[in-house]
Formats: sequence, C-alpha cells, structure tokens
Amino acid sequence: MDPRPLPPALGPVFSVKAATDAGVSPRRLRARDLDRPFRGVRVRSAPVAESAADRHAQRALAYAAAMPDGQFFSHVTAAVLWGLPLPGPALRSPGLDVGVLAPQRTPRGAGVRGHRFVQASTRVCIHPTRGVPLLTPACAWASLGTVLDVPVLVAVADAIVRVPMFRGDPPPLATIGDLSAASTGRRVGVARLRAALPLVRERSASRTETWCRLVLIDGGLPEPELNWNIVVNGRLLACVDLAYPRERVAVEYDGEHHLVDARQWSRDIDRHEALAAAGWVVIRVTKQHLFADAAGVVARVRHALARR
Repeated sequence: MDPRPLPPALGPVFSVKAATDAGVSPRRLRARDLDRPFRGVRVRSAPVAESAADRHAQRALAYAAAMPDGQFFSHVTAAVLWGLPLPGPALRSPGLDVGVLAPQRTPRGAGVRGHRFVQASTRVCIHPTRGVPLLTPACAWASLGTVLDVPVLVAVADAIVRVPMFRGDPPPLATIGDLSAASTGRRVGVARLRAALPLVRERSASRTETWCRLVLIDGGLPEPELNWNIVVNGRLLACVDLAYPRERVAVEYDGEHHLVDARQWSRDIDRHEALAAAGWVVIRVTKQHLFADAAGVVARVRHALARR
C-alpha cells in the first residue's frame, strides 16, 4: 500500500519537528519514500543531481531544514551556495562546512565539518534566494584560503567581483575592497589570500579565462586586457577573451561546446576570419592546451607578440 500523502506545505525538504507539528505520524516519517540525510531531517525522494556542486547544495539545503540557531555555512559549502567555481577535488568530500561564531561550540556530527570563527571581520547573511544562513561572498572567499591554492583563489575571487559585461549579467557579489577587508587579521591561509588578492580582476568571464591569464603572466608576458571589444569602423566586430590591443593579438579559449555545437562552430569560423581581415592574430586555446601544455600556450602568444 502506498504511503499516506504528506501535507503539501512541508515542501520537498522538512524537519521532523515541522512534520510532527503538521500531524504527520512517526510511522509515516519512517516510510521508505523519505530519505534521512541528517538527524531530524526528511527529504522526499527526488532525482539525484548531476553535478557534484548540485549534490553538495542539495545536502546543504537538507541540513538547513533543522540547522540549530547560530550555525551557518562556510568554506566550500558557502562557495557552492553562492554559485562560485570550484575544482572537482574541492567537492569530493561529502561533508558540509558548518560554522559558528566564538564562543559557541564547534558544530559536530555525521557529514559535518565544523568551524569556529573568531575574526572580527567575519560576516554572516541570509542567502537572498535559498534562505539559508552563510558567510557573505567575501568572507566565504577568505575562508577558502585554508583549502585552495592561489590560482583557484584568484578564479573564485574573479567570479565574486565580476562586473556586468553582457546582457543579463548579474551585479557583482562583492568588491575587491570587500575581499581585502574580509581577509585581514591573523588566520590560517592568510598568506595565500594576500598572494591572490593583487591578481583579482573584475572583467574575467570564466574560470578558464582567469587561468589562461595567470598562465601568460607566470610565463613572463605582459598582462592582457580582459573581454576586449574590437571595434572596426564604428562597428563592434568581436569581444575577445584576452587581448593585446597594441599588437592586435587576441587569445580565445574554446570550450568543448565550441566543438559539439555546429552553429557555434560556424560562428567561430566567421568571427575569426573577420578578425584576421581586420589585422588581428587569434591564438586559440583549448582545455588540453591550458592544462597539459601551458608552456606551449605561452610560447605561441610570445611568438605572435614578437612578430607584431
């Protein structure tokens, strides 16, 4: 026999207390159609999220249904909830990062990595759409200094401070000044934060663009302009990922969608031919180039600059 329907007002994730207050019996709360990810929480069975970040966010929202007062999400969990770009290794652990402000006790429990914050600069807010307590974007970035290396910290910070560049872009989550204020004081990972902060830029549109820029800088090349508009005879010809305008050299990162989308591939061909006709040299970079042959990317760009 199918389990008795639950009150619709409970939603897909709810606490045992909320269900009990709504008249749901203990037997119904033990039914097989309900998952029990954390003590005092029930989740109606739902399709498993495809990405590691989405699965992490699902677990966080489940925990939040019965989160004790004074607790908030931090570190990796806060970054995921803010939609910040994190590498796969940072998401491998299923544990959630949950923090409190001193002198409260560090959270403990199955599936929880507890943290206690003592910095005066720590700021907590309620997520505007998810409705859960978590570190502000700037403070979430500062907390990641303990788990991420400098290039990844730069990519995450770039995503936080990114200014609107294209139609429909949201406003930045924070400013570079906010990041600086959040990373002050004595804390674990502060050296990484201080190394990353001067490299943060407001016009990087993706994590791979950030990494490509850092590869070029580490290779001794001048820092390129980001998302540079190329205008010819008063007409916008293209907005290229990275550019050296004086030499008319552009660096474009081609993600995998450029290869599998026939329409995108045709647009790319037309675009690059138009840039060549305008006197620009376009260096095209793929994931394989960037992560398996970074020195080769630097050499190609250096050669193009030298020829110009």
